[in-house]
Amino acid sequence: MQPPVSKLIYLAPARKDILDIAGYHLEKAGVNSARSITEEIERNIGRLAQFPLMGQTHPDPVLAESGYRKLVITPMYVCIYKVFDDGIYIYRIVNSKTDYPKLLK
Repeated sequence: MQPPVSKLIYLAPARKDILDIAGYHLEKAGVNSARSITEEIERNIGRLAQFPLMGQTHPDPVLAESGYRKLVITPMYVCIYKVFDDGIYIYRIVNSKTDYPKLLK
């Protein structure tokens, strides 16, 4: 028996993050790179629909207290999300080396 599938809800900042990431890859490495990174991001986030808790509780204590979770989706990017009864809310997709927690506080 398969686990229930949750609805993925991308908030506007997360949608913009994907476009920005794709644009960066398009500019630096071309269309194939942009397509590849976008597909990898969407495929890995898509796994949350069946396994919402696969990402760890966010290591930042303030974000963890607010219910944020962190999923490493590529060697460079992480997805920040929350799980609710009506679905999984995707808040941001960011470069893991930046000070992204300040974007969520």
